Amino acid sequence: MIDIYAHCQEVVREFNRDRYFTTLFAPADRRPAVFALYAFNAEIAGIRDKVSDALPGEVRLQWWRDVLTGDGHGDVTANPVAAALLETIAKYNLPQEAFLNLIEARVFDLYEDPMPTLADLEGYAGETASVPIQLASMILTDDPAKAMCDASGHGGVAYALTGLLRSLPWHARRRQMYLPGDLLERFGVDPNAVFCGKSTPELKACLAEMRAIARRHMDQTRYKIEGLGKGCGPALLPVALVEPYLNRMERPDYDPLNEVIEIPQWRRQWILWRASRQATKSKAS
Repeated sequence: MIDIYAHCQEVVREFNRDRYFTTLFAPADRRPAVFALYAFNAEIAGIRDKVSDALPGEVRLQWWRDVLTGDGHGDVTANPVAAALLETIAKYNLPQEAFLNLIEARVFDLYEDPMPTLADLEGYAGETASVPIQLASMILTDDPAKAMCDASGHGGVAYALTGLLRSLPWHARRRQMYLPGDLLERFGVDPNAVFCGKSTPELKACLAEMRAIARRHMDQTRYKIEGLGKGCGPALLPVALVEPYLNRMERPDYDPLNEVIEIPQWRRQWILWRASRQATKSKAS
């Protein structure tokens, strides 16, 4: 019989190595639940890359909605990620609505519609990145109210915006635009030039503004961090990678449409380890 939580751990290790590593800093008795949450998140986030068009993606998202609402057909727990997720939700009393909102936000990934405004983008980032941080924090702390603090919200938005900036070459090749329309208009960016791989001065100016926005969310994360509940640190650890990635995008020779910014795995793990140590010292003091 398959160990559903061991399966979730392997899913996270394969598809999100950073979150896998940060979960190892969590108490051993709560790691399986965090892995179940992150495995679900990986499943939902990866749907666009597994389907040829939007309809099969919509079907997959609906399957997960039915799992969460109890309307699934057949034995949905035959899927080990679904089985582990349902057990985790019940054990830690996690809000069903948060998962449904995350799924709804991911519908955007299936289509080539433009992101209308910065507010829309920040909302998308909140549902897809802040919510997993907050849910993981609820698992890791005995004070759920502290898990929902503003540090999780701002940290998730900074993390998501940085990830979208790194992924710009991939999204441009499939004619998908996450850069908000109001910023594109303000800086005079032609979306078709982006889709053609042309890194124009207008685009670079727009991306500089996007990086500044991500940094502002990081500033708020640091300002609000004291409101985070005891034990929540591992949930927020991936955010420690935001500024190292942004710093690499500030290079004068950076070509945003033809270069994916990477940090070697050994260095990412060192950054995360150092952030964990700093968080532990801060809580101790």
